Amino acid sequence: MGKLTVRALRTVLVVVLTGTVFVQALMVWALAADPEDGSLPLTPLRLITILGMVTAQVALGCVWRLVTMVRRGTVFSQAAFRYVDGVIGAIVAAALVWFAVTVLNAPGQRDDPGVTVIMGGVGVAILGVALIVLVLRMLLAQAVARDGEAARMQAELDEVI
Repeated sequence: MGKLTVRALRTVLVVVLTGTVFVQALMVWALAADPEDGSLPLTPLRLITILGMVTAQVALGCVWRLVTMVRRGTVFSQAAFRYVDGVIGAIVAAALVWFAVTVLNAPGQRDDPGVTVIMGGVGVAILGVALIVLVLRMLLAQAVARDGEAARMQAELDEVI
């Protein structure tokens, strides 16, 4: 991975992390200062928003570590699995948070249940992203195994020569 790509990705990660922290701060402030007017269950939605931002922050931190490992050339190791698993867990948690938002929003959509169905579909799509990352994790496992096999073969070859 080139230096420009790493810098660009890290810039995006910092901007998104800053945005999530800003949203979390606003939600905490709103929880403390803004009374509910009764139109929506705002307190649960605000708490869910804070949790959703935490899932994004966990994923961002794991991606940051993976980018560091790529830059150092150590991504094809057992240590990388911890961060990939962190990304998968964060995505699954985000899907669960989204389903919670869907459940909270559903009573207000009795006249138009299509919105709830669409929101449920978005949750399923988020879970689909977790499955895609799981497939990528399997590819990483194969690459780590091949890397280990190549190292053993190189060691055997070095002994022969």
